[in-house]
Amino acid sequence: ALLVIIYRKQRFSDLAYVLMACLVFLHTIGGHFTFERVPFDFVSDLFGFERNHYDRIAHFTVGFYAFPCAELLLSRRLVNSKTILALFPIFFIVTVAAGYELFEWWYAVHADPAAGIAVFGSQGDIWDAQKDMLADSLGALAATGLFFAMRWREIKQALLRA
Repeated sequence: ALLVIIYRKQRFSDLAYVLMACLVFLHTIGGHFTFERVPFDFVSDLFGFERNHYDRIAHFTVGFYAFPCAELLLSRRLVNSKTILALFPIFFIVTVAAGYELFEWWYAVHADPAAGIAVFGSQGDIWDAQKDMLADSLGALAATGLFFAMRWREIKQALLRA
């Protein structure tokens, strides 16, 4: 909904919208089945995993939002350093991911422990929150790397004018 509201003031590239849609698509499927029960067994069977790693793939796509974040910073000239342009989107995603995992933990402990475990699908992994944040971070690194690879000339020109 936010993207529709800001569309006239801030348009992102087609690739940014595709990357953002990946998260929405995977979370819609995860919400339908719950992440633990998404029929993703072929991957577990192929690699010999004991748990369903669909939620890790979905968390990786959270990091894709680093791409439009970097686009926003560049188009609005909010930064004048390649280092900050590279690091801010990654740190932003890591911060949001950590905040979400803290909220998830709080909800699981205080609201309804049985529901928390079922809804958030840790699947008995005590390091689930940390692994989810790692997946978010790796997705952000990949998206930021893609942004720099695709927009290197534009980045250099924009930051030279700054």
